[in-house]
Amino acid sequence: MFKKLSMAAIAVALSATSSLAATEVTWWHAMGGELGKKLEEIAQKFNESQSDYKVVPVYKGSYPETLTAAIAAFRAGQQPAIVQVFEVGTGTMMAAKGAVYPVYKLMADEGEPFDTKTFLSPVTGYYSDTKGNILSLPFNSSTPIMYYNKDVFKKAGLDPEVAPKTWKEVEEFSRKIVTSGAAKCGLTSAWITWVQTENLSALHDKPFGTLENGFGGVKSEFTFNGPLQVKHWANLKKWQDEGLFKYGGPVGGDQAATMFYSQECAITMNSSAGRAGVINNAKTFTPGFAPLPYYDDEIKEPKNSIIGGATLWVLNGKEKATYKGVAKFFSYLSKPEVQADWHQFTGYLPITNAAYDLGQKQGYYAKNPGSDIAIKQITRGTPSENSKGVRFGNFTQVRTIVDEEFQALLANKKDAKQSLDSAVQRGNALLREFEAANSN
Repeated sequence: MFKKLSMAAIAVALSATSSLAATEVTWWHAMGGELGKKLEEIAQKFNESQSDYKVVPVYKGSYPETLTAAIAAFRAGQQPAIVQVFEVGTGTMMAAKGAVYPVYKLMADEGEPFDTKTFLSPVTGYYSDTKGNILSLPFNSSTPIMYYNKDVFKKAGLDPEVAPKTWKEVEEFSRKIVTSGAAKCGLTSAWITWVQTENLSALHDKPFGTLENGFGGVKSEFTFNGPLQVKHWANLKKWQDEGLFKYGGPVGGDQAATMFYSQECAITMNSSAGRAGVINNAKTFTPGFAPLPYYDDEIKEPKNSIIGGATLWVLNGKEKATYKGVAKFFSYLSKPEVQADWHQFTGYLPITNAAYDLGQKQGYYAKNPGSDIAIKQITRGTPSENSKGVRFGNFTQVRTIVDEEFQALLANKKDAKQSLDSAVQRGNALLREFEAANSN
């Protein structure tokens, strides 16, 4: 005779059967620390919301490491279904046509609603092809902003509620901060490449490269060695020599965050996604948030800043059921409440208009002054060919070159013009390699 099962035992058996039947969707990502925990929480909540699919997040290291790992895995036939790729990898992913399952096509194939008009336009513009089709799902989009120490400002005799608007004011405020002894350094910055070169060019409506900053194809060339960029790099060097500016290190400039948290430097510039870190680490002072500064002798009204962060790319070579799960997960990720929660926790932009509207209805921006600065800055005015972003092949390696040349400038090995000329020359060599490898 069969043993009579209790209701609890039946529930356990059904649960086990359900979990066994769930189709796994592997998601490779580059988010460590608190961001990684939040990402895993999102995946877990999706998994709990239904029983057909199980998203499995796997941390693969930094953005460059994750991209490199995904390329190697695809070649070996061991690729994940989803990979998180930072914005500078967009050109590389677009060129890998056989490897990528475009998101707009995936969602249509799986019958999932997907309206590009629901997303913030600066976000969709960057990740779309020439026909306006979104190729990857926007997930964690950011833009750089200014952070400053209100307590140090007050100590230096500055108004703690007034951030410097122009680079001239940044210099003046920094000098007053250092000479008064309020802090050892006025200014530091993460991402010399993204913030002080790419965004600098966009804000002042200057080209970073030809063919619409690379959007027009693989034959583009770099042009970021113009008078504006040379002036700015020369100023950063001058301010370093005068003790006003301290270099925060290459790539994301981890030292910049440390110097700001320790109150060694009063001002820093970093991703809007650094907001959560600033709030968590500014236990002994009050942080302020402001737009990036500009040179008012170069432009009267600065253009929009440009995008950073990453999107989710879908890779070919998986079973049909896996892609159904990816599409369901992407629909879940795009929900206003999911996006608003992610945006408010991290400081990344709300990728949809509905998520921004929800935040406004919740009173989030009113309760958290400065939390909407990134949104207002990136949506400021109408993007031009020079301010809609930069999209080049081999751009990860190019950024490394820019860092190397900036370090050569600070070490007195070259002046600003020589450093930027060299960065452009070396960068263009990588563009030609990319063109040769990806031309039909």
